[in-house]
Formats: sequence, structure tokens, C-alpha cells
Amino acid sequence: MSTKPLVYDQLNRPLRDLRISVTDRCNFRCRYCMPEETFGPDYEFLPKTSLLQFEEITRLARLFVNLGVEKIRLTGGEPLLRRDLDVLVGMLSKIDGLEDIALTTNASLLKKHAVKLKNAGLTRVNVSLDAIHDDTFGKMNGRGTKIKPVLDGIQAASDAGLDVKINMVVQNGINDHEVIPMAKYFRHSGHIVRFIEYMDVGNSNGWKFDHVMSKRDIIDRISEIYPLDSVDPAYYGEVASRYQFRDGGGEIGVISSVSDSFCSSCTRARLSADGALYTCLFASRGTSLRNPMRNGATDQELQKMLTDLWNGRHDRYSDERTEETVANREKIEMSFIGG
Repeated sequence: MSTKPLVYDQLNRPLRDLRISVTDRCNFRCRYCMPEETFGPDYEFLPKTSLLQFEEITRLARLFVNLGVEKIRLTGGEPLLRRDLDVLVGMLSKIDGLEDIALTTNASLLKKHAVKLKNAGLTRVNVSLDAIHDDTFGKMNGRGTKIKPVLDGIQAASDAGLDVKINMVVQNGINDHEVIPMAKYFRHSGHIVRFIEYMDVGNSNGWKFDHVMSKRDIIDRISEIYPLDSVDPAYYGEVASRYQFRDGGGEIGVISSVSDSFCSSCTRARLSADGALYTCLFASRGTSLRNPMRNGATDQELQKMLTDLWNGRHDRYSDERTEETVANREKIEMSFIGG
């Protein structure tokens, strides 16, 4: 248990994890995140001047750590599109009390950067991979990209000494047929596959309840081929339900925001690429930290802002999700604040 001072929200949830988006751009157009018809050639991404500078990110990260954050995950968009990302990792790694720096990536560019990131202080990568076969994978990523660059990135990260997890978003009728092949491919690899229920993040992906393959269905399907046993969570706030292959083939996880919500133990804050704080993945709006910071706010003033925002937090969207809330609530796009 951390001895650092902690802040709690209205539901007595501590602030432990910070996800930092470093760019809103991506080289893929996955339909559940950045569908091509919305994020097409004419889409206006954030100008460079709107993005938080590395020094600004590090300053805010240090204040979050003062309030109890132990883990930081860098996200996007695709974070490896942000130039010199290893420089940022190196700056973050010098923050006293920060225990873990991770990266969520599609891994298509990871082979080139894995060693630099590891040497700078990165500890883990989560690779978004929604199919193991080229045809389905090309349709999922919206670019026709083959799987080899991603697998090469995974291997490079592993060779560099980074811990690797694989994240697969499962959609009924789209890529659910890849659940067993993904489980089979990564068994005995040392890498954990986490199957993620398709979520209604943002408003551009056409989400419907019947597109969701539930945790129970995922586990039942895998167990028919590879029997599984449940495993206790490794720490408070762990989002994935854990399972081990009974024959010793390793472990999988299922992230079940829709069918089995984990709002009651959510410890995550999210910082967008333009410096707004969001207290929920499904939030409608955030609070700018960039503007007061650039207008001369002191560390004490910024930290009070963070404390007040977290103390006032009462988000539990997944507990309250209904057809009505899905249809009528405007939500920030996942590509803007990371997953």
C-alpha cells in the first residue's frame, strides 16, 4: 500500500492512475475508435501549439504523483506519432514516487522505438491488436495494414525487456471469430491477451448493445477449447478479470465495462493531448489545465484544482448505461483521451 497522500472522490475511490494522451492523431482508422468517415482527409486535428509540451506534461504528472498517482500510461491517438516520445518517458522516469510508466500503442511503429523507450524508463506496453489474421486485421484497422509490423513490434518490445500485453476489442459479427485464434496464438508466449467488450466511447462508432460480446460469452467460448480457472485481482482497481489456462498455457484477461462494470473501483484520471482533465472515459467534457498553467498558475494552485476536481468526482457511467444514455449523451472521442 502506498504511503503517499491520497485524494478520494465522492464514491471513496482514490486517485492512483493517470492516462496521458500525447497526440490525437493515429495512422489507423479502427471503426470503434476513429472511423474513416468521421476522421477523413479533411478532419482537423489539434494544431501543434494546442498540444501540451513535454515540460508541461511532466509538471502536471509530478503534481498528480503528489496526490497519489503511482502509474502513468501514455496514450493517443497513436502515441508513437509524437516525435521524441522517449524524451518524455525519460523526463517522467525522474519523478520521485512514480512506480510505473506504460504505453498503449498499435505497435506498427514499435520496432523502431522499443529499445529507446525501454532505456528511457518505459516498463510496459499494451498493444492494440483486434485479429491475428491479415484479412480481418486489415478491415479492423481501416487501412488494410498487415499484421507483420505489429508482431515485429511486439517481438522488439519483448526483446528489449518490456512487459507486453495484447488488447483485443471484440465485436459480435465483426471479429468475434478471432477470439479463439488470438487465445491460441499467444498461449505459451508469455504475453497476456486481454479481451475487451466493445464500448460506447465517443459518438462516432455506431455502438449498439447487440454489438457487444459479453465477458461470459468470451470466457465460455475460450473454455470450450482451453479450460480456464479464475484468478484473483493483482491489485485494487485492476480493470481486467483474470483467468489462467488450466494446462499452464498462461493467462488471459477480460475487460467488461458493459456487462460487468468496474466503476466502483475506478482509480483513473485522463489528461487529453490539449491538457484537459477528464475523470471518466465516457465524460462529456473536461477541465483545462493547460490554460491556467500557461496563464501563470502556481503548482499550489494547479494541485488544488486537481484535488477539487477529484474530490468532486462521482462518475459511474457504466453502472448507469441504458439505451437512453447511449443515444442522448455526448461523449468525448476515445482517440482524444486514450482508452
